[in-house]
Amino acid sequence: MNLLGKKKRAQSWFDERFGISGIVKFLREKKIPQHKHSLWYYTGSAIMLFFVIQVITGFMLVFYYNPTLAEANKSVGRIMTEIPMGWIIRSIHSWSSSFMIAFVFIHLLSIWITKAYRKPRELTWMSGVFLLCVTLAFGFTGYLLPWDDLSLSATKVGTDIPRSIPIVGVWVTKLLRGGEDVTGDTLTRFFGFHVCILPVFIFILLAVHVYLIQKQGMSLPLAVESKKEKIQELPFWPNFVYRESVVWLILLGILFTVAIFLPPSLDKSADLMAPAPEGIRPEWYFLFLFQALKIFPAKILFINGDTFIVILILVEFLLFFFLPFLDNKPAEMKGKFITFLAYVTIVYAVVMTVWSLL
Repeated sequence: MNLLGKKKRAQSWFDERFGISGIVKFLREKKIPQHKHSLWYYTGSAIMLFFVIQVITGFMLVFYYNPTLAEANKSVGRIMTEIPMGWIIRSIHSWSSSFMIAFVFIHLLSIWITKAYRKPRELTWMSGVFLLCVTLAFGFTGYLLPWDDLSLSATKVGTDIPRSIPIVGVWVTKLLRGGEDVTGDTLTRFFGFHVCILPVFIFILLAVHVYLIQKQGMSLPLAVESKKEKIQELPFWPNFVYRESVVWLILLGILFTVAIFLPPSLDKSADLMAPAPEGIRPEWYFLFLFQALKIFPAKILFINGDTFIVILILVEFLLFFFLPFLDNKPAEMKGKFITFLAYVTIVYAVVMTVWSLL
């Protein structure tokens, strides 16, 4: 009885300072709408799952990684060959990064198609787009860290793209590289971005994004909302959490299977003076942009082709970012056309990616 009393006093002490009972009450009362598009609700938690895996495995890897010109490639080699379970930790970190980026794309596209960014959820969408940018930046900066010939050449191409932006382009390229060319300073800078700067941004954005989701609640697809029928709801705790757990277990099984049987390779240490290897291309999530840059002509209306496509991409990104405000009449023809553009975007990205791979 005395032990039970101490437990209650401890719970009361923490509750008085952190308001735990209020959080528990909120989770018990929270309801999740159930309809034919409910599957997309699980993509958000899948992103969080892979993000947590990234954080845990990243902490493990950073203990043994040395971000210097002479030791970067060697330290990755030691992780893969000398550190117990090091190869599988690196493989999980690499593959969970790809899985996380894939689910961020899927999550945003599902919101676009179901028009879940409708008023008052505009800021939720915009914070999600920022999260996409930071996630891609994680992938881009992490790609260089093994410091082999392929990652060096891909980084040279990737950091040279902003140079085509008028006025600020050269400055952006120098900022990313730490100078005119990709050198050891670029490696140190990318490591700093990857483990210090980007984590700060993503934690802040995740906090804002999750807060907005909890405040505004789960959005209903436009087609479901327009019927004005009573929607069946599922309690968040424990019903929805149990279903999420099943999804997490399936995703973890797929991740570990792929990580074990298809671990990332490691080539020899990069040579700054060596020519770029043949067939160089970025990671899969940049292939559709990479292919677009390849097929554009050198000149378009007296404008440099690279400059034209980079400006076009920036304009498209701004339109994507402000999509909730552009799609202000989702039920009308304008809204249907914007939904059609979502499907066009998916087809375009798939076709360009496959084209680049072939």
